[in-house]
Parts: sequence; C-alpha cells; structure tokens
Amino acid sequence: MQAWHVHENGEPREAMRLEETAEPVPGEGQVLLRVRAANVNFPDALLCRGQYQIRPALPFTPGVEICGETEDGRRVIANPVLPYGGFAEYAVAEAAAVLPAPDALDDAEAAGLHIGYQTGWFGLHRRARIQAGETLLVHAAAGGVGSAAVQLGKAAGATVIGVAGGPEKVKVARELGCDLVLDRHTDDVVAAVKEATGGRGADVIYDPVGGNAYAQSAKCVAFEGRIIIVGFTSGTIPTPALNHALVKNYSILGLHWGLYNTKDPQAVLHCHEQLTELAAKGAIKPLVSDRVPLTAAAEAVQRVADGVTTGRIAVVPGLEDGAIA
Repeated sequence: MQAWHVHENGEPREAMRLEETAEPVPGEGQVLLRVRAANVNFPDALLCRGQYQIRPALPFTPGVEICGETEDGRRVIANPVLPYGGFAEYAVAEAAAVLPAPDALDDAEAAGLHIGYQTGWFGLHRRARIQAGETLLVHAAAGGVGSAAVQLGKAAGATVIGVAGGPEKVKVARELGCDLVLDRHTDDVVAAVKEATGGRGADVIYDPVGGNAYAQSAKCVAFEGRIIIVGFTSGTIPTPALNHALVKNYSILGLHWGLYNTKDPQAVLHCHEQLTELAAKGAIKPLVSDRVPLTAAAEAVQRVADGVTTGRIAVVPGLEDGAIA
C-alpha cells in the first residue's frame, strides 16, 4: 500500500514522504481500517515538526482523524493509532474507540466530524455550559476548529460573533451562520464586540489561536464569562494575568479533548450521539473546502500549518490526481 512517512521532523512539505509499504498489522484490541477519507488537522503539522504533546517514534504516518471501512464493510470514524496514521491507504485504530459514521455525511464530511466537533461540543457544553441567548465569540471562525464551534454555538441558540482574517475568510464565516463577523486585520475586535453586546462583552469565548487573540478575549469577556482555551495556532502561548481574571470575574477553561478518551469514554460516545443527531437535522455539517488525492497530503498539511485554509481539507485515497470529489 501507499503511505506517507515522516523520517525526520520538520515542515510537512519537506518531512513527509510518500512510500510503498506493507499494510499495518493491528495489535490486540485494534482493528485495520481501509481509509476512505482522512481529515487534515493542525496537530498533523505539529506532529511533523515534533512539537505535539505526543511524539511518536520515527518513522510514522501522520493523520489523526479518518472515515474508514472495517473488514466487514462498516463505515466508521476513528482516530488512528500512531505510527499508523490516516495519510495512507490503511490505518489502525483501537476497536473500542471506533464510532459509526453518520449517514447524513459523506466520507470527507464524516472524517472532519470527530476531533473538531467533539472539541467544540465538550468546550461549549461540558466546560462552558453555554446557554441559549448568550453571546459566543469564536476566534479563527472560518477554520476547521472554529467553524465547528460556530455551527455548534448556533445549534445551542447562542448569538455568534466570528473573528476571521481577510475578506475570503470573513465571507466563509458569514456563510457558516455567524451573526456578526469581524476581520482581525482591519476591525477593532474588542471595541466591536463591546458595541455588539451593549458593553457587556461575550459570555463565552472559544480560542484555538492564543497570542493576540487571547489578549483580545480578556479585554472583551463579560462578567461571569468563560474563555475556553483550545489551542495555540498562532504559535504563541499566552500567560494570563490571574489578577485580571479575579477583578473582572471571569473563568479561564482549559480543554484537552483527548483526555476524555481515557478519563471518560462514555462521555465521548454520548457526544457522538448528540453530533449524529445534529448532523441528521442539518444543524451541523463539516465545511470541506478541498478534497485532494493521497499524493497531495503533504501539501495539504503544509497549507493548514501555514493558516491559509478555510474549513477542512480531506485527503481521499481513492481520488485520482487532478480530480475533484
């Protein structure tokens, strides 16, 4: 089979190599999956760089989220077990963690449902306890993680303010359902959020960016507001002023979704059931901006690493070079 391997850490475009290799052999409690589509995530870039919290032994195949097919023909979604990641024709996953792919979504959409939407659901509902009528501010609203939070926020009955970078991303965020979209390049985000909320600020803030986005969040969070820390795609990890959180009476909530797989797997299953219902109703649908063949996986990961994408990029092994799915 064909699989992308990382032999040395570095930028995805240079570090990833497409090679012929034997099919992986699943271990005890694991299952072999034929990859129908693999979603590209920012952690894939961090894995290539050796900067992720998990550092698999070299060589390894990146690709942390797939829609796959079991040997008996079931369509499922899974987080592959490294070193046998999803940017390959076959991957390996823990059998107990495999979930049914929603019928309402095609392969590429299903591949993008798991990590981003689970993270969004746990962040908004379990950590922040968002309520209908509250205002949700989403940074990087046109990206894969942010777009999921936008849709989930709207489904929860929140007023959603999205922050995006540039006219194209602003347009995408608006089409996703944001009630107000701000361009971080040209708008005064803090002033605009306060104006839109009558001076109150945002009740819940979803931040996968860090850096300056977090600084803005702290300035426009409401009384008893909640800032959900999801990641640091800006490359800068903020150092919150806890005296500021005390004086303004807001909460800073960390979210490491992957921990739920070991700490509370039943909660992950419950979340998947909620997401499946929302998908069936049409309330959520992963925005797949590009579907590319397996041969283009390295370039796709690099584009996500560079922050130039909107929505999701799906790597589809059965897609021919130059074709559009």
